[in-house]
Amino acid sequence: MCGRILLLVLLGVLTLTSVASAQAERANPVVTIGAKAFPESQILGEMLRLRAREAGAQTRDLQGLADTPKVWKALLAGQIDAYCEYTGTLTQEVLANEDVGTLEKLQTVLTRRGLNMSKSLGFADSYGLGMRTKHAAELGIHSISDLRRHPELKVGFSAPFLDRADGWRALRQFYVLPQDTRDGMEHALAYQALTAGTLDITDVYTTDAAIRQLDLVVLEDDRHFFPPYDAIILYRGDLEERVPNVVEAWRRLEGKISERDMIDLNARVVVDKQSPRRAAAEFLRQRMNLSIEVADNSLWERVLVRTYQHLLLVSVSLVLAILAAVPLGIAAARQPHLGYVLLAAIGVVQTIPALALLVLLLVLLNRTGPAPAIAALFLYSLLPIVRNTYTGLHDIALPLRESAEALGLGSWPRLYLIELPLASRAILAGIKTAAVINVGYATLGGLIGAGGYGEPIMNGVTRLDYRLILEGAIPAVVMALLVQALFEGIERLVVPKGLRLRMTS
Repeated sequence: MCGRILLLVLLGVLTLTSVASAQAERANPVVTIGAKAFPESQILGEMLRLRAREAGAQTRDLQGLADTPKVWKALLAGQIDAYCEYTGTLTQEVLANEDVGTLEKLQTVLTRRGLNMSKSLGFADSYGLGMRTKHAAELGIHSISDLRRHPELKVGFSAPFLDRADGWRALRQFYVLPQDTRDGMEHALAYQALTAGTLDITDVYTTDAAIRQLDLVVLEDDRHFFPPYDAIILYRGDLEERVPNVVEAWRRLEGKISERDMIDLNARVVVDKQSPRRAAAEFLRQRMNLSIEVADNSLWERVLVRTYQHLLLVSVSLVLAILAAVPLGIAAARQPHLGYVLLAAIGVVQTIPALALLVLLLVLLNRTGPAPAIAALFLYSLLPIVRNTYTGLHDIALPLRESAEALGLGSWPRLYLIELPLASRAILAGIKTAAVINVGYATLGGLIGAGGYGEPIMNGVTRLDYRLILEGAIPAVVMALLVQALFEGIERLVVPKGLRLRMTS
C-alpha cells in the first residue's frame, strides 16, 4: 500500500514538474542558435541571437560547429533551431543529389525536412580563387581562365573545398586547368602560405576580410562556374508556431546586409579583434536603429566558463572509463585468453585518429555538443587504464599469491585485500596518464560545440588570432599539470606505505 502511495506521489510530482516546465517554455521560449566555426557565420549567428532576445525569447548558443555537415545535422536533429547558410552550399553540397535547381524547389525540399528559409539577407558570399594582387599583376592574370597559361603556379586549398561539387576538382575539370593538389589544409593556414609565397593560389570567400587584409585579388569567374551563394536564415518550421515573433524579427534582416557591410563586419572581427557579438550589436544599432547593449565577458570570466566546460568533459569521461576499464583489466589478468582479445580490441580503438573518431561518434550519436566528445574521450581513456590494471595484477610476485592462498583467502577477498593494493601504483599511473591525455584531446570538442578550451583555439585558428589560441592553450597546459599533481597526491594517499617506500628506495 505504501509503495503504491509513493508511486502515485512520484507520478504526481513528475506531472506537475512537466506541466510547470511546459508553461515556463511557453512564457519564456528558448531558441537555440547555431553557427559554423568561422567569423562570418558567428557574426550572423549573433544577429539572430540578438534579434530573438529583442523579440522576447531566451537564447542558447551552439557555436563553433566546425563545418556544414555538423551544423546541418544539428538542425535536422533539433539540437539547434536556426543558423545562417548559403544557397549555393545547400544546392551544391548538402542537397546535391536532389532537384533543387530553383529557390522554389529548394524550399519544397526543405519543407519535406521540416525546415524553412528566409529570403536573401542582401549579400552573397561566393567561392573564388585568390592570389596576391602584386603577383597576379606581374603575371597578367585577371581571370580563372588565365591560369591555363601558368602551369608552374602552386595551388593549395582548404580541405572542404577540394571535393565539393562546386569545389576544386570540378572547377579544374571545368576550366581544364593544369595545376593540381591532393591534400587540403586549414583555410587560415592556406592564407598564411599564400602571403609567405609558398602558395600562389587558394580558395577565398568573396566577403572575407582577408582579401583586404592580405591584399588579395579574386580572379574573375569568367565562365560562371560558381553558383549563387546568397546568405539566408535556415530555421526549423515549428518556430513559425512556437515563436512567430522571433521569425518575424529575423525576417526583418532580409535585404538589410550588403556585401560591403559583411566585409566590414568580418574585418572588425578578424583585423580589429572585435568580438562577433559586439560587431553584430553595433551593426543592428547603426543600420536598424535597435537599442541593443552588449558587454563582452572579461578574460577571466571566459576562462572560468571554459574551465568548467573542459573539466566536465574530462571528469565525466574519466569516471566512466575507470568504472569500465578497471573491471576489464581485472578480467584480462584473470583470463589470459580473454585478456589478449581485450587488449587487442582496445588497442585498435586507440589507433583511430582523434578527429576521425570524433566525427564517427558524431554520426553514430546523431548529435553535437558534449556527448560525442565525452564518448571519444572515454574510448581513448580505456587503454592506459586497462593495460596498467592488467600489468599491475599480472606482475604480482608468485610467492605473494601463494601466501594469500595458504591463508585460505577466497578469490574475491584475495583480489581486494591483497592484489588490488599491490597493483594500486600501476592502476593509478594508468588513470593519471588517461587524465592528462584527456585534457589535451578534449580541446577537439571545440569542433562540435562542446565548449572548453578548444573553442578559443579553433576561433583563433580561423581568425589568425594568436591571442585567442593562447587563451585556450595556456589554461589547457596548466590544467594538465594540475591534474598530474592531483593524481600524484592521490597516489600518496592510496598506495600502501610499504609500496611507496619501495618506490623511493
